[in-house]
Amino acid sequence: MTPDAPLRIVPVSDRALLIEYPDLDHAIRHYAALTAVTLGGVDELVPAARTLLVCFDPTAVDAPTLASALRGVAPAESLTTELSPVTIDVVYDGGELGEVAEHLGLSVDELISRHAAANWRVAFTGYAPGFAYCVGDDPVFQVPRRATPRTRIPAGSVGLAAEFSGIYPREAPGGWQLIGRTGASMWDLDRQPPALLQPGQPVQYRAVREVVQTAAAAALAVPAVATGPALVVERPGGQALLQDLGRPGLLGMGVPASGAADRRALRAANRIVGNPSNTAAIEIAGGGTTLRVRGAAVIAVTGASGPRSILAVDGTEVPLERGTPTAVDDGDLVRIGAFDRGMRGYLAVRGGFAAPRVLDSVATDTLAGVGPAPLQAGDELPINTDAVLRAVDVNDPVRPELPADGEVVTLDVVLGPRTDWFTATGLQTLLHTEWLVTPQSNRVGVRLAGDTPIERAESGELPSEGAVTGAIQVPPDGQPVLFLADHPLTGGYPVIGAVVDRDLDLAGQLAAGVRVRFRALHDFTEL
Repeated sequence: MTPDAPLRIVPVSDRALLIEYPDLDHAIRHYAALTAVTLGGVDELVPAARTLLVCFDPTAVDAPTLASALRGVAPAESLTTELSPVTIDVVYDGGELGEVAEHLGLSVDELISRHAAANWRVAFTGYAPGFAYCVGDDPVFQVPRRATPRTRIPAGSVGLAAEFSGIYPREAPGGWQLIGRTGASMWDLDRQPPALLQPGQPVQYRAVREVVQTAAAAALAVPAVATGPALVVERPGGQALLQDLGRPGLLGMGVPASGAADRRALRAANRIVGNPSNTAAIEIAGGGTTLRVRGAAVIAVTGASGPRSILAVDGTEVPLERGTPTAVDDGDLVRIGAFDRGMRGYLAVRGGFAAPRVLDSVATDTLAGVGPAPLQAGDELPINTDAVLRAVDVNDPVRPELPADGEVVTLDVVLGPRTDWFTATGLQTLLHTEWLVTPQSNRVGVRLAGDTPIERAESGELPSEGAVTGAIQVPPDGQPVLFLADHPLTGGYPVIGAVVDRDLDLAGQLAAGVRVRFRALHDFTEL
């Protein structure tokens, strides 16, 4: 930036830094400059309201060296765009329309006319694919988030938060104040690019009496009908998903990586049956899954443990050993019982599944709604018979048993980027509490509960900023949430630290009833 306004750069995790800016304009101009250069080791950039999240490869560059390089890039002098303006038709009938108008000191009609008359521009994208944070030229729009976020916001809802206006691309939870709805398709996989709104694009809202729903290609693909060898789902259990290693490299278009919650277990299952490590497998949460074999196959299961067996058509039942390649025949029934250690098991088949790919991946992102739909009874998963295979690895080591109900797991964390939002007592609470994993946990995040809430020093509202897998976000109730593979790309609650990359697979295996302790690798330091 300038000598009198040095950049503040703080750690987010062992693989990410956060740059802070005095305002949105500085953030956007520096992001534009950084995207125009090549910095060694930088993987992805996630712009936000006052910050820029920089994800990097620690084997290619260390954090202090990268921080120095980031400071050496001057922000762009001005921003130009060749993107055409987009007009969004809105029916202004949102649930908080009257409350927002009262908060801003306007009548409802004035609020509508000023929102439609303002010149809006996409500052950045985030939260979910197709969600654009638009900033306008009317300074009246400064709106706090809801005190209690909604658990379900319909697709097409138009909302306000801070100085931003945005549209929910699909049904999702959220804390924005809703003022209207639109039928515009914000995310369509048959469109290039899929997102209707791009960073820098001018946006105009237009008040209408009714909206025309624009059809969009389904983000969740339907499994194909198998004609050859296949696994047929008889019972999906708690949750069964197709997962590979996800969609890295797409954060710039608002698409999180997602992928297997336990990457090591996925890689191991594939290695055991001779597949490339990124081949899609079935991720089973909680167990209780039953699959019928059609044709013949070789399978392997890894990850969470519990009763497993193969019931042959002649009535013979044999155990299905974890971490071992196992041949199954036509008509066999693969039974995965309830897990007693760990949360997620992985079932790989030699050759992999011939599943539909979305943005070059088979991963199912449960929050963003991208990828194959969760498996249901009757779904047929064709086995890819044309895959290039490797030798079966019969000597794959099985890692120590995963945690069971009541046991304690220690996860290493990097403190930051928002430790200054918490008191010294709050930080000690984080590090000296045995946090209970609650049943409300899922692939978005592990919800933790402790006797003492984490005490905040700042009670204000944090502008949305990028978040990483492993981030420990602290809502106003002081009970932390540990982000997993399907977390939102940006968030507005302060992050007190992040689990290091090597412990993320273990974090993905935390079942309800397990207790968690966090261990700081070092004291928080600015770079």
